[in-house]
Amino acid sequence: MRQVAVIGSGPSGCYLADQLLRLMPDARVDVVDRLPVPFGLVRHGVAPDHQGTKAVARLLDRILAHDRAAFFGNVEVGRDVTLAQLGQYYDAVVLATGAAIDRRTGLPGEELAQVMGSGKLVSWYNGHPDRGEPDFGAGRAAVVIGHGNVAIDIARILAKTPGELAGSDIDDAAAARIAALPLTRIHVVGRRGPQDAKFTPHELGELGQLARARPVIAGAPDLAGDTAVMTTFRGFAAPAAVKPIEIIFHFGLAPREFLGLGRLEAVRFAGAAGDVTLPADFAVTCIGYEARACDDCTPVDGVMAHDGGLVRPGLYVVGWAGRGPSGTIPTNRTEAQGLAKRMAGEVVAAGRPGRDALRAALRCPIVDHAGWKRIDAAELAAAPERRVRAKFTDIGAMLDSAGRLLDA
Repeated sequence: MRQVAVIGSGPSGCYLADQLLRLMPDARVDVVDRLPVPFGLVRHGVAPDHQGTKAVARLLDRILAHDRAAFFGNVEVGRDVTLAQLGQYYDAVVLATGAAIDRRTGLPGEELAQVMGSGKLVSWYNGHPDRGEPDFGAGRAAVVIGHGNVAIDIARILAKTPGELAGSDIDDAAAARIAALPLTRIHVVGRRGPQDAKFTPHELGELGQLARARPVIAGAPDLAGDTAVMTTFRGFAAPAAVKPIEIIFHFGLAPREFLGLGRLEAVRFAGAAGDVTLPADFAVTCIGYEARACDDCTPVDGVMAHDGGLVRPGLYVVGWAGRGPSGTIPTNRTEAQGLAKRMAGEVVAAGRPGRDALRAALRCPIVDHAGWKRIDAAELAAAPERRVRAKFTDIGAMLDSAGRLLDA
């Protein structure tokens, strides 16, 4: 049997495991994750009110339940086991660790507590165990920097009423705190024109359906064009009923400085007609993410260096860890197919022990697939009214809920 370990249980890792199981009928594939729960950004990155997108978790779950696959949750590579050890136990190891670090702007004032990356905010309201508590300052005006779907996801979640979050899996404490914010303005700012915005039509159009917020267009940008996005922008520019919150789209503004003494007060931008300063109690930067080191494998310019997916002999990379934060969930499936074909042709069985050796080496509690299903059942059962689940946000609570743990 060929033995393969995949580090990371998000879409890229699970899709690769699926393709390897299909193309290598003589292989066992073990998926290792530092959290006791699987699915990565599907669980902790996709907007909590987009349950249709999160439904892909059911497919990923079936992959982990395959009779030649195994899930090793609560196992961190570099802490509980090294890449060198995995290289001894497995014929191939794959990094599917994603890109979990917010890319920094490098601008003056970025160190102010009210300036945060999108990853920090999204992980907070999605109930990630590593979440940090955001500082919203006075909470009246927000500046969201970026013109991609993450930016409008954030604007939408901040603007929604509690009733509009019914059926989501947003963290309950986060939802209560967002509802209490005295928001009146959410500025969504991009450096290019509306034709270059990376919004998808559906996500952009959702902003026009909000109960307490209305989208508007700042200035008089050129909104010509027959695309669905441009049609939506023209609709936003038309007169509309006043609502308590305005979501204001700005184009052609490049961020230059976060202003404030001890706390954020405004963000300064450079535009074609000169500088523009937008008052802000907090700011969220949506400018991308970088991979973090995995044991002795360190990213270069935010990604793991590789040649067609090969990092070094016996070690591969897939997903955001190798290509950066681009594409959608289906993009990971396409990439996984290509890497799996390569691995099927070059990974050779060398009599390595695989999962048996990994279990024997670990000294941490291990959550297997059955343990994850117990966590899943407990979260579903504990869902408050008008929520689909109540996520555990504490590792200890997850382990307790997993119940019967595999003994290392």
